[in-house]
Amino acid sequence: MELKQWSRARSWDGEAALVDVHGAPYRPSLHPSVQVGGYRDYLRDFMGLLGDPSTHLDGVAYLHNATDDGVSDLWHPEAIQEAPMFTAERRGGFLEHLHSRFSDQPGAEAADMWLRSKIAPSKKLLTVAAEEIREREQFVLLDEQRLSYELVLREVERARTENTKTAVVISGGPGSGKSVIALSLLGELARQGRSVLHATGSKSFTQTLRKVAGFRSRSTQALFKYFNSFMEAEKNGLDVLILDEAHRIRETSVNRYTPKQVRDRARLQVDELIDAARVPVFLLDEHQVVRPGEAGDVELITGRVQAHGIQIRHVNLNDQFRAGGSQAYVDWVLRLLGLSERSDEPGPGEVARWSGDDRYALEIVSSPQDLESRIRTLNAGGDTARMTAGFCWPWSDPTKDGRLVADVRIGDWARPWNVKSDRRVGEAPPSHLWATEPGGIDQVGCIYTAQGFEYDWNGVILGEDLVWRQDRWVAQRDFSKDPAFRSRTAVTDEDFDRLVRNVYKVLLTRGMKGTILFSTDAETQAMLESVIPAEPAAPRPQASGSGSR
Repeated sequence: MELKQWSRARSWDGEAALVDVHGAPYRPSLHPSVQVGGYRDYLRDFMGLLGDPSTHLDGVAYLHNATDDGVSDLWHPEAIQEAPMFTAERRGGFLEHLHSRFSDQPGAEAADMWLRSKIAPSKKLLTVAAEEIREREQFVLLDEQRLSYELVLREVERARTENTKTAVVISGGPGSGKSVIALSLLGELARQGRSVLHATGSKSFTQTLRKVAGFRSRSTQALFKYFNSFMEAEKNGLDVLILDEAHRIRETSVNRYTPKQVRDRARLQVDELIDAARVPVFLLDEHQVVRPGEAGDVELITGRVQAHGIQIRHVNLNDQFRAGGSQAYVDWVLRLLGLSERSDEPGPGEVARWSGDDRYALEIVSSPQDLESRIRTLNAGGDTARMTAGFCWPWSDPTKDGRLVADVRIGDWARPWNVKSDRRVGEAPPSHLWATEPGGIDQVGCIYTAQGFEYDWNGVILGEDLVWRQDRWVAQRDFSKDPAFRSRTAVTDEDFDRLVRNVYKVLLTRGMKGTILFSTDAETQAMLESVIPAEPAAPRPQASGSGSR
């Protein structure tokens, strides 16, 4: 039962599912009947009790402050078919509806059944998801990718036949195919009828997966969760929990909305995830930890798995799948930023020179105007292209008249950051669609939006939070505008140095065909010009199609 205090509301641009509520701070809102329908479908998809055909689930919306005239636009047949809606004028009909649904018998037995119900994806949901993902699968797994995939399937079968529990850790750099493996596993395990969920720690990434992998099915979208969704999950209640971008695992799942009674007994988030499934699968890149509180690395996960007395399998992905297939470029970025563990690291004062790769292009330009011009030209030519930057400028809320503020200012050049929220601002897409909708080219992507996405061409502006001085990188936290780094108690200077290098490592590895660089710092710009050849080379066409994730 969805109760609304609304007194007046009208249709939003003629859309059946969206409404403009008088006086509401956010617009549009979801039609209450559509909202109820979503809750009903979600419960049916995840509560075992509701899989019994004899169990009826009903929903209703009651606008107890509204008259029929005040919400006259909302009686749209397409919306009302989701669930009945009543206003204050129809209170009598509302009571009749409730009487028709409730029995004269006590409800204690039904309540007990509800509380005991198993929480897991229903067989029907898994069937729908399998069909949905099968139709959209365009993945070919190579080498260690296929090894990881087969290893997980084997451990799932062992868990069923031998009553075992095993954690699988799959680590690899950008483009090594972690999310390809994750979606392939989700599709195959759903086809097998296993209870399986996918989870990440990124709102943008999860919402994009919901849109892409379940674009025709609201039920399929429900398979994509967040890491903090498992605080009170049944132990081993799932067959498999696929944890994509596990480097974003936090210390705990607690946030400001967590009830005190839950917060007081909160455990380590990694322990909650390990306990939630017979086979928890962690996919991570240790060099993508970019903010305080993120704790996901192989050492932590391995240690906690072993503390639980559980067997662990670890696969290190070496084959390059993103960045146009250029392992050479990713290696160069790691060496440039001092993150590589290779034995042939440059000596003190030396910088790794880009020796080129005919499958990948790297350019250095002399101004943000040149960078934007190159990105727009490439985008207009049919490739996907985006601009990103270090977090060295404030990130303002939209103006009262609904415009983005051009916060990223370099001389007389200025552009806005991407939209902060999941609501569109004018022609600018919501944050989770910045990398995939055409309007995203007009904004500069922030690290927290760009992480997890990829596109053909990547323009990166290096700010003054990380600069080159004589023979080494120097982290300058006073130039960072990231609120996560304000406290020197919570984030030491040493931690900031490590995290800001990881930030640029992530930003520099979003492009699949090429990257275009510019630094706002003159000495850093000069260093980059000295190690990147002046003549840009277009990459050789790739066999596989390109796009955005």
